[in-house]
Amino acid sequence: MGYLTQRGLTCLARNVRYRVGELDLVMRDGAVVVFVEVRFRRPSRFGTAAASVDIRKQQRLIRAAHCWIGHSVRGTLPVCRFDVLAIDGDDIQWITAAFGLDAAL
Repeated sequence: MGYLTQRGLTCLARNVRYRVGELDLVMRDGAVVVFVEVRFRRPSRFGTAAASVDIRKQQRLIRAAHCWIGHSVRGTLPVCRFDVLAIDGDDIQWITAAFGLDAAL
């Protein structure tokens, strides 16, 4: 989380669990609510941390984000995006707008 707060994001919630999925971080980037999936992988032949956020994981994140918005937002719905913070060993990659609501539910 420190990596993102150093880049100007503000934490709204951490480790939020719903029956449909879990949100690692919910942050604010200006007026945008950002749902951040944090993935860590040691370097291996099984793929990168970013690649581990497959379509099924994206769908669970979208469902959990809907729950969070329903429980936490009053009034006008905010602009939202889904980011991935991929950590491969010592390499950190912040992928903004990694996926959108076009992931089939």
